[in-house]
Amino acid sequence: MNRLVSLAAVAALMAAALPARADKHDDAMRALAAKSGCTACHQVDPGAKGPDGLAPVGPAWRDVAAKYKGQKGANEALVHTVLTGSSPYDSHWKGKVSGLAMPPNKVAISEPDAKKLVSWILALGPAK
Repeated sequence: MNRLVSLAAVAALMAAALPARADKHDDAMRALAAKSGCTACHQVDPGAKGPDGLAPVGPAWRDVAAKYKGQKGANEALVHTVLTGSSPYDSHWKGKVSGLAMPPNKVAISEPDAKKLVSWILALGPAK
């Protein structure tokens, strides 16, 4: 019986620690995004509309996460877009954001950091 109580106590402590760990990870990813210049065009949550009625420049990352949820190869495709940019003639966000293309960002963020950031973005859930 004591062992069961001990296991339950350990499980409760671990569960309580998860939000703090997630918050630290969120803070680290937000700092990486800011340091890399990503937040000049993107934000985590959908925000205010621009003067043209569209979202500011790039899509909010929660919108990106929702759009690519469950899509095979999304992580690799988005890392490629982050590093090499996108074509303004083939914009899949056209009509939804003010910007039409993403510039290449290889000089601003390393591939390993881009992979971490994209993985974090794709794991975002709906706004709370």
